[in-house]
Formats: sequence, C-alpha cells, structure tokens
Amino acid sequence: MRIPSKHIENAVDQIASLPGIGRRTALRLVLQLLNRTESEIQQFSEAFISMKEYVKKCTTCGNVSDFEVCAICKDSNRDRSIVCVVEDIRDVLAIESTQSFRGIYHVLNGIISPMDGVGPSDLNITNLITRVQTEDISEVIFALSATMEGDTTNFYLYKKLKDFDVTFSTLSRGVAIGSELQYADEITLSRSILNRQPFEL
Repeated sequence: MRIPSKHIENAVDQIASLPGIGRRTALRLVLQLLNRTESEIQQFSEAFISMKEYVKKCTTCGNVSDFEVCAICKDSNRDRSIVCVVEDIRDVLAIESTQSFRGIYHVLNGIISPMDGVGPSDLNITNLITRVQTEDISEVIFALSATMEGDTTNFYLYKKLKDFDVTFSTLSRGVAIGSELQYADEITLSRSILNRQPFEL
C-alpha cells in the first residue's frame, strides 16, 4: 500500500504501532483525523500529552490516578481487610463495573511470563508483600487471568505470602480457563468474585 504523503505515512506508522491495529485500520483513522479542523487536532494531541504528563500510578496499590493515591484507596467505605490482586488497570475497571466488590486492589502491572521475558522483579510484587506485612489484611484474592501464566503468578505470590496470617482465595472458574479477566462479562465476573474459592495448590 503506497501512501502519497510521507506525513500521512508517518502518522499511519504511529497509529499502527498500537496493539490490535493494522495498517489499513490505521490509514482509515489517519484519513478521518486529516478531515478534522486544526483546533480539533490540537485538542486530540493535547489530551494524550496531558495524559502522559499528569497520570500517575497510585503509590499504595499501583492503580492509575490523577493523584498520588487513587480514589479507591482513599475511599473510607472500602473494606481494607480484603485485597484483590489483578494484572492491570483493565481488570480493576472490569471488577468495579460489577459493583460486587468493596475491598481494595493491588495492581501487579503484568504477570510472570518467561516467554515474554517478564519475571517477578518486573512486577509490583515487593510492594504487595510490604502491604500484607504492614496493613491489616485478612484475605488476598488472586484475580488473575485463568491462563498458565496467571496460575504461575498465583503460585509465586502464594509462596511469597503463605507465612503471613492471611486467607488466600481465587475467582471461581466461572471465568473460563485460558481466558483473560478483562473480557469476562459482568455477570460471570460478579459471580466469580462472590463465589470465590480457597486458593489451593
């Protein structure tokens, strides 16, 4: 596909660098943007620049926030004795959409995946251990994807935390084996949280 403008081609390259977007889709999006006014394009680009500049990771749980501590961690109505361990922000959003969990979260920012070069040191695990040591946590829910990598991460976390006085649980297998948590429908996800099972090796 030969593009008659190097500027359009550069824009297509940038859009196509996003996951799940091929060059045809990228070209369609770029051409749509080309038809917008200069002020609209300015607003569009400023939204991303602002996001990169001001969005932070919560110093407590690793969730994204406009502030040092996210709204969930600040919420005094949450049950701070139950921490739900998730892979990334998309899983927090998926669980929050069910309105069935009132505990707090811990975002790992990934899962252990040797094939992808991701090891325990690349994840937000040390902070989780510190939280279990220092906070009044009685239950840790492993809410990771039902994949081999998710189960490997669950096992690693359990080995690191098993000597602490906490209960371990995992989502019930209403979430299909091999599926990613963020793609589960709200009813299935809600039931999986409410009917969570004791974590067993």
